[in-house]
Amino acid sequence: MRSIHRLAHFQVAATAAAVVLAAAFQSSPARADGGAGLDSLQDAEREPAPLSFDLDKATIPDLARMMGRGELSSIRLTLAYLQRIHHLDGKLGSVLFINPLVLAEAAASDVRHRAGKPLGPMDGIPVLLKDNADTVVMPTTAGSRALLGSSPARDAFLVRRLRAGGAVILGKANLSEWANFRSVKPTSGWSGVGGHTNNPHVLDRNPCGSSSGSGAAVAASLAQVAIGSETDGSIVCAAGMNGVVGHKPSLGLVSRSGVVPISAEQDTAGPITRHVVDSAIALSVLQARDPDDPATGDYPRDQPTNYAKLLDPNALRGARIGLWSLPVLGPDVDRVMRATADTLRANGATVIEVVPPYQDQLAADELPALLTEFKRDINAYLATRIGGPRTLADLIAYNRRDPAERTCFADQGLFEQAEVAPPPSDPGYRARRARLADLSRRSIDETLAKFHLDAIVAPTNPPAWKTDCVKGDNDIIPSSTPAAIAGYPHTTVPAGFIGPLPVGISIFAGRWSDARVLSLASAVERVTAARRPPRFLPTL
Repeated sequence: MRSIHRLAHFQVAATAAAVVLAAAFQSSPARADGGAGLDSLQDAEREPAPLSFDLDKATIPDLARMMGRGELSSIRLTLAYLQRIHHLDGKLGSVLFINPLVLAEAAASDVRHRAGKPLGPMDGIPVLLKDNADTVVMPTTAGSRALLGSSPARDAFLVRRLRAGGAVILGKANLSEWANFRSVKPTSGWSGVGGHTNNPHVLDRNPCGSSSGSGAAVAASLAQVAIGSETDGSIVCAAGMNGVVGHKPSLGLVSRSGVVPISAEQDTAGPITRHVVDSAIALSVLQARDPDDPATGDYPRDQPTNYAKLLDPNALRGARIGLWSLPVLGPDVDRVMRATADTLRANGATVIEVVPPYQDQLAADELPALLTEFKRDINAYLATRIGGPRTLADLIAYNRRDPAERTCFADQGLFEQAEVAPPPSDPGYRARRARLADLSRRSIDETLAKFHLDAIVAPTNPPAWKTDCVKGDNDIIPSSTPAAIAGYPHTTVPAGFIGPLPVGISIFAGRWSDARVLSLASAVERVTAARRPPRFLPTL
């Protein structure tokens, strides 16, 4: 059922895209450029020849240079990704919808490149959106069938930022339904709309995090960039377990307007990519002040706007790094982290063992606070949509009526707990959220200050567990929590493998230190060279 659903969407969308592209070339003065428009349309209607470079290894700067020299068109690049989706995603289930205007967007980018007027380094670069970012030309479902009959009034602010930078919106990625905030014991990577997303390294293993489709698609080279979102762990775990790069920005750098929420106190969107430089470029495009998201008014006036320019391949020289080893993840993960720490030391860093304080209190307070915030924020979001459910109570009732919403697991315990949670005016809730904000920031700030550190590193994830709808997730992933609650930046890059399954290393530091964290991540990426393309093994 899942593959038929996805293939139908692909075929309909691809046909629509060709029609739109044909109409665009028939009416556009760009046809006067010597027939390039007609050639591009003919390319769109036939199987493209293989690319002359390794798509898995290519960075956005590589692609931009080729486009600038006329060696590569956005249409050619977009078609290569569409073909990979067509041939590979039946194994993964990572892509829900293809943008029906995707080839027209690519054609428009090619016109700009031929005129020597690209909108920036992401002009012509294909991007997948997690299907909780509002789009008008594609459904926005958060993975729930309850939202298939309604639509957002406009694109999310971050989608408009991507378009303003010339990015080609390839489509929407599957996610854990409601960003994994429906069931007490969910199965990550499953949604009522999309079914299961599989880990491309070993297909019966889990892709982790609610940004599961975004992480799996990027790992399989089905897009150059995917946008994920995180409340606690959903970007970094999806990136770590799929063996790619993920950056959770400081809360306030990227607008949340038009993104299906869990909590305004912790939610943020961010990029998932195969290369740190691509995440840095994507963050530079996404970052902007949005009057509809007050948090974006908080970032400093001197906050960098070009993160890629600040990447330093030698950032480890003289750096002081705190290693939070987290032995709870097991001896194999510890072995990967110890080897990585040795590599950091060999490249000039001082690595010191640390244990950030207050973790037990953070774990005790977080979920009760999120339950109150989810009801508040999801009701406010649903009120912005045209048609469909208007309240959390409506969603609960819908899930009880629709058997397709119970094909993997029936439980909606978090929904039900949120419906009866104390209101935001409750003194107990207010005290809990204040304690969370204070202790999460202190857990990082005090550790950095005590040991004079530039950043803290920790394992991002255990090796992927077997996907199991009955047992649910086996997710012991504590390293994401301090930065997630504090609103501090957190980047993960591949650190190594346990058998064929990747393990990521997390890097985080103080608020607004995204440039420092990304630069250290780039240096770690360079010296470890740990990423491998997936092999799509059926099982271990």
